[in-house]
Amino acid sequence: MSSIMTYREAVRLGLREAMEKDERVFLMGEDVGHYGGSYAVSMGFLEDFGPQRIIDTPLSESAFTGAGIGAALGGMRPIVELMTVNFSLLALDQIMNNAATLLHMSGGQFNVPLVIRMATGGGKQLAAQHSHSLEGWYAHIPGLKVLTPATIQDAHNMIGLALADPDPVLIFESAMLYNSKGVLDTQALPLPIGKARIQRAGKDLTILTYGSSLFKALEAAKTLIPEGIDAEVIDLRSLRPLDDETIMKSVAKTHRVLIVDEGWKSGSISAEIMARINEQAFFELDAPMARLCTAEIPLPYPKHLEDAALPHADKIVAMAKKLMEKS
Repeated sequence: MSSIMTYREAVRLGLREAMEKDERVFLMGEDVGHYGGSYAVSMGFLEDFGPQRIIDTPLSESAFTGAGIGAALGGMRPIVELMTVNFSLLALDQIMNNAATLLHMSGGQFNVPLVIRMATGGGKQLAAQHSHSLEGWYAHIPGLKVLTPATIQDAHNMIGLALADPDPVLIFESAMLYNSKGVLDTQALPLPIGKARIQRAGKDLTILTYGSSLFKALEAAKTLIPEGIDAEVIDLRSLRPLDDETIMKSVAKTHRVLIVDEGWKSGSISAEIMARINEQAFFELDAPMARLCTAEIPLPYPKHLEDAALPHADKIVAMAKKLMEKS
């Protein structure tokens, strides 16, 4: 069965289905209850599931993320909502030093089946404090899985996939996507964690991206058709683990690579992907790899400056054309 819905509604449905299926699942975070969530994802949940399972927390990310870890160790299936990615830094000690390491430090005795959700990315004029794209940072940490749902299908399905995983999973939901619409097929089998998806097949150029940048890349690919450039667009979906196999197969087909990453360039996930291609598929390349990232500045508040700093379709088109000129 297929239906059209917003990204927000897809996440909401995924959460609702998970809570109805398993009484161990509960949601906790700032404003998730009475307010209905900072992005209105959990609207109505408090009335439907009650205060024992929809828990409004104090403004203390370290404390309630730690509580989530404890609940996961105790057999529950907590979903922690951290509002926006910059606030996750206040819980970094709990995420990196506890959630990600306890399985190893317990000699394999204790898994931490914790799901942490947060909004990420710029474009909503939330300025330098709330416009970060730090998912690439978290992809650096062993013991975590990092998911970046872009489509309506993944926004829904990744909730269940994350809850079924025995280890901590971080889901980064692009803030710009909550109002976007698409089709959800409830009968389709979920694509596993760690598997990329080819959103548009092409033969001249591989564009690797994730999150809201996926749709900018697809728009750019459409614009490039009259230019005689047939771009393959791949939605990475997962930044840890990365799907090396799909990436390398595409590189071997197109021989040119452009990575679009809303994170900053220095030390970014785009740099990691370029390194892996260099290690595994260097002799498939007909031109140096290229990447388009957010300008290395705190993101500005004024709309025209924010737009100038972020990756957009026109910039992708320009870089793709330049890349095709190289041999």
